[in-house]
Amino acid sequence: MVRTSNHLIGLLNFVTFLLSIPILGGGIWLSSRANNTDCLKFLQWPLIVIGAAIMVVSLAGFAGACYRNTFLMWVYLFVMFFVIAALIGFIIFAYAVTDKGSGRSLTNKAYKDYYLQDYSGWLKDRVADNGYWRKIASCVRDSKTCQKLGRSVSGVPETADMFYSRRLNSIQSGCCKPPTECGYSYVNETVWTTGAGFSGTSKDCTLWSNDQQQLCYSCNSCRAGLLASIRKSWRKVSVVNIVVLIILVIFYVIGCAAFRNNRRIDNDEPYGEARMTKSHPSAFQL
Repeated sequence: MVRTSNHLIGLLNFVTFLLSIPILGGGIWLSSRANNTDCLKFLQWPLIVIGAAIMVVSLAGFAGACYRNTFLMWVYLFVMFFVIAALIGFIIFAYAVTDKGSGRSLTNKAYKDYYLQDYSGWLKDRVADNGYWRKIASCVRDSKTCQKLGRSVSGVPETADMFYSRRLNSIQSGCCKPPTECGYSYVNETVWTTGAGFSGTSKDCTLWSNDQQQLCYSCNSCRAGLLASIRKSWRKVSVVNIVVLIILVIFYVIGCAAFRNNRRIDNDEPYGEARMTKSHPSAFQL
């Protein structure tokens, strides 16, 4: 019976170790996007730490089950409780800070425009800070997202209608072109002229520049586009985290039950009436 319980605990810890891989992978994926696209370089670290902690703790639990080391099993159950709590907190935080905001659909355009006022909360306040935004804008510029926007067909640059039919991502739409409401005329993907249709009153309309080092990196639409990109990334990772969390909680409960059963067997504690008989011996046993 003890051997069966130990095998069960060992198996659960091995599976838990495997479950840490998608969490760690999600953190690494967010880290790669932070360096290349999303440009917020602190959000991925809690996830990486949680994934690494699950990996290390599950190895400790696996060793404890294999060698019947009660101390290691206690460490596993104790630490894993707080790791699960931290994962729950991270998921709640991720949904809370990305709760609101999305792009606005446009007439005769496949892409969307993004507005900072559509977002709220801590994350919006962070990117709205000019000092912090300068670092993010520099990262977006260095990622060359806008430079990669150019297309040509048989050596001929795409027309305005072709550009309007493209499904730009949120950063491309927010940072690489002026907002549609400004009424700029299309020349190419990152060059627009005021023309006769200029009608914008938004501050972003005056911030737009055809200078390829400026474009709309200082615009609120660029900040909103970045928030939309982060929201999309976090929601993808959170779905995986929720599935892993549910499995972890189930395994943790089973692990606790198996560990308790091991202790009961080690202490020679029987069930039911036999246990009562041991605690209160009858006259025939005295």
